[in-house]
Amino acid sequence: MFSRRTLLGGAAAGATTLGLAACGGSGGGSAGSGEEITSLKIMAPLLSDTAPDPDGQLQKAVEELIGMPLEITWVPNSSYSDRVTVTMASDNIPHVMVHTGKSAEFAQTAEAGGYWDLTDILPDYPHLTPENEEVAHGASINGRTYGIFRLRDAMRAAVSLRKDWLENLGLDEPETTDDLQEIAEAFTEGDPNGDGSATTGLIIPAWSGYGNNGPYDLWETWHGTANVWKEHGGKLSPAFLAPEFLEANRSMRAMAEAGRVNADFATMDGAAWNDPFFNGQGGIIPDVSSRGLQLLGLFKDADADDYGDKVTMVGNLKNPDGTLWALPTPGYSGYLTVPKASVPGDAQLATVLTALDALSSEEGQRLLNNGIEGVNYEVDGDQSVPIESDEASLVQSDVSAFAQIGTQSNGYVGYSAQPEGEAEAALDEKRVAFHESDLESAVFNPGAAYMSKTYLQSGAILDQIIVDARLKYLAGQLDEPGLTAELERWTSSGGQQVVDEMNELYQQGSN
Repeated sequence: MFSRRTLLGGAAAGATTLGLAACGGSGGGSAGSGEEITSLKIMAPLLSDTAPDPDGQLQKAVEELIGMPLEITWVPNSSYSDRVTVTMASDNIPHVMVHTGKSAEFAQTAEAGGYWDLTDILPDYPHLTPENEEVAHGASINGRTYGIFRLRDAMRAAVSLRKDWLENLGLDEPETTDDLQEIAEAFTEGDPNGDGSATTGLIIPAWSGYGNNGPYDLWETWHGTANVWKEHGGKLSPAFLAPEFLEANRSMRAMAEAGRVNADFATMDGAAWNDPFFNGQGGIIPDVSSRGLQLLGLFKDADADDYGDKVTMVGNLKNPDGTLWALPTPGYSGYLTVPKASVPGDAQLATVLTALDALSSEEGQRLLNNGIEGVNYEVDGDQSVPIESDEASLVQSDVSAFAQIGTQSNGYVGYSAQPEGEAEAALDEKRVAFHESDLESAVFNPGAAYMSKTYLQSGAILDQIIVDARLKYLAGQLDEPGLTAELERWTSSGGQQVVDEMNELYQQGSN
């Protein structure tokens, strides 16, 4: 058991955490003993420095809700994936294991029978029945459900802009990709600060990965490239082999060559992404809408009396002919899984799922995501307002950890936080509206559910070919024939086998 203390980062802390955890297995017995589960054991990532107090108010409230004690192993997020591997190979496996993503290791273990297949079981639990079938299918592994996905907003894409720069230059907010290019040109050449200082339009940091909702993925999707995989005529093909991929990157390269993108886009530290925007050096950030609210907060910290006119946001942009292809997120972030080694029987599984079902009820979601009403927050309409006190701070600290064991796959029914001021409320209202509208034009990844064996083995290497080729092209280190040659190298280096395997799985899933 944990006492309230500060955890050290890294593997050493992870090892300490594991050593302090109660052993897995059922009801305190050895794994697979078949004993009744009387204490629910969970392993989850810890994103903060301090683990929740097992005797704290929040944990006691959660235990009362599910009707049994909790034994939670909190592992520092930095070492969490390694800890999952170690734990699943041990004889101390918890009843519930949080997975932070659909990793190759998770997929292989699931298909090998390491986790319960919940496909035909979850419908018996109303608070675990997915609200969004598109997200649920994408979260599956080849059409089978091996975990309860942790719901996240399916639409987060946004373009944050310097609102004062738009007003200074007499510009309207963008609606299309052409509009954004014109604004990037004006922000670069039109002296938006009014003092002759050097400025640029787009701000993009060094971006690793492909198909992870980065700025380049946004730009390509808006131009009709699709989302990782493109379905046509009943077959899947990689989105980067579509002609729209080249068209989108031609226009991005043109902006970079014209100085309308920060010159260090290939090397800029992502942790400093906000700095040029805040410091008046750049005026456009294509990312997620939470960044716009962060930026507004920076201006408020600098001048609480004059910050409301600094930031605006728009959602996904239409392509030049007016068509909207909106890039969604996968809609989830990992899973809660039930290992068969520690939960070997149907009766034990029912005990675990009944507890998880309670945690995803309205009362459960509000405990995990908001805390304890009257202690750390109050309710104003359908929003939560924080209470300021030492007691409230302790509970709120625990909420940030307990949110990691929530799923909300049945739809979020907790309270949203009330914005602090009028400017924040207005920007948040705008954000919610364009996300809701954009979701109607969302381009979900049709291959999200399927796991090619070749990709599981070589996906990281194959993805890097695309990431490197795109960046070198945008930086002028490759011409268009060179980019095309790199895409062909992807195909000949195992990519075609991935395509073949994906289509075999896709056809099986369609029948």
